[in-house]
Amino acid sequence: MALTREQIAQRIALELKDGDYVNLGIGIPTLVANYIPKGINVILQSENGLLGVGPYPTEKEVDPDLINAGKETVTTLPGSSIFSSSQSFAMIRGGHMDLTIMGAMEVDEVGNIANWIIPGKMVKGMGGAMDLVASGSRLIVAMQHVSKNGESKVLPQCNLPLTGVKVVKKIVTELAVIDVTEQGLVLREHAPGVSVDNIVKATAAKLTVPKVVTEMRFSV
Repeated sequence: MALTREQIAQRIALELKDGDYVNLGIGIPTLVANYIPKGINVILQSENGLLGVGPYPTEKEVDPDLINAGKETVTTLPGSSIFSSSQSFAMIRGGHMDLTIMGAMEVDEVGNIANWIIPGKMVKGMGGAMDLVASGSRLIVAMQHVSKNGESKVLPQCNLPLTGVKVVKKIVTELAVIDVTEQGLVLREHAPGVSVDNIVKATAAKLTVPKVVTEMRFSV
């Protein structure tokens, strides 16, 4: 059974390490804030100028002045800081992020990522993606394995304009967890009820399948 967006976020939350400074991109990545494992303390940063992002607010907690980079309302944690976007990007460009989690339209077998534009469609701007992928932080991609048309989004080579070259370290989709290594893509985990054969068929890129592929686990 393919995972929901929330389950993808739950799986990625297990990648958080105590003390990490983490930037969450728009879409599925923002959901990770709701599933940080107990005993793990991370500092979430938003490029619009917030350090110390908390989980999504309840209806009573909503403050229209507190938003993330995707213009969604968020909460702040004790000790959080609010500052200008220029200072926020100085943190990113200065290499102070340990982990970046972002969505993608395409990823390929050498770790290239395309996530900012589809030619012919209007785009309001690239946001912080270009800076984040060049920041030196570990990059995990949260994405759908296949498009609405059933076409693979994990490709031998990206077709869309690139956001970054050889920057992706791990891909988490509704079907699988895939590591990007110097030898190519390696299947590490499968979603519950999803066979390895189905993952291979849904992956246009060359995918190495080790002898042991474990079932995904999730944070609670």
